[in-house]
Amino acid sequence: MTTAIYAHPACLDHRPGRHHPERPSRIAAVLDGLKDAGIAGLKRREAPEIDPALLQLVHPGALIDHVLAPMRDDERRWIDGDTTMSAGSAQAALRAAGAVCAAVDAVMAGDIDNAFCAVRPPGHHAEPGRAMGFCLFNNVAVGALHAREKHGIGRVAVIDFDVHHGNGTQAAFESDGDLFYASTHQWPLYPGTGAAGETGVGNICNVPLAAGSGSAEFRQAMTEAVLPALEAFRPDLILLSAGFDAHEDDPLAGLKFRTEDYGWVTARLVEMAAGLCDGRLVSALEGGYDLQALGESVAAHVDALTGAPAGAEPA
Repeated sequence: MTTAIYAHPACLDHRPGRHHPERPSRIAAVLDGLKDAGIAGLKRREAPEIDPALLQLVHPGALIDHVLAPMRDDERRWIDGDTTMSAGSAQAALRAAGAVCAAVDAVMAGDIDNAFCAVRPPGHHAEPGRAMGFCLFNNVAVGALHAREKHGIGRVAVIDFDVHHGNGTQAAFESDGDLFYASTHQWPLYPGTGAAGETGVGNICNVPLAAGSGSAEFRQAMTEAVLPALEAFRPDLILLSAGFDAHEDDPLAGLKFRTEDYGWVTARLVEMAAGLCDGRLVSALEGGYDLQALGESVAAHVDALTGAPAGAEPA
């Protein structure tokens, strides 16, 4: 199986602030984790800038213009209480969305089987009309609609295992029955969405998990709810919002996933992609704020993308 890693140094130049958890060192931790794991056969690719016109598949022009407005080197722009921009943020955001679209193109062309986009800022909280929650543009939503627009595929699914619910992706998808969104997440927690009763037009599958839930609860949610719903939807392409902040060592929330859970869920999703959509799968980094856990979890995730055996069953 051929797996590509999309990254770019510009993603280090988005600097939300000295003590902000969504910090540049996250990307260094991810790339170091992959290097330390020694995963064979990975293709390394540069994340390109997206054409800003493609962002309009999800976001209105006013939001795009606001995010891309030039900034002085010493300037800081506040989007909300959690989300700030520096002079390098716009370029990083263009590269993050561009990575997902480029990976979609490569997977659809059969050049690679799947991909992981090691990019930031993350995207799943960015609603069509509002940047929020560390996110500027919704990278996976843009990638999904780009796949339909450019490649003419009918149905796209996004699976999100970040500890926080992807309110932005849900908002972009919930009225379109040819787009599917499924999320496991801690609830109640920021951003306050993601109740099980939020089902869109039958295309949204939310599985809230109580604080303290760990491997057994996560695997049950995936096995009994998310994967059957994904199989019933029968997508032509699967995208992953790959957040690693449900790890037991992460400081931002209270789920207790282990590193091997990320290998397990990825292996299950790779298997599903093989059976449903010729293996076409693209993953994009979302959260994950303990650097050691992040690096190790991404390595387990990417190892499983290459077809390595799944993680062990929980004790």
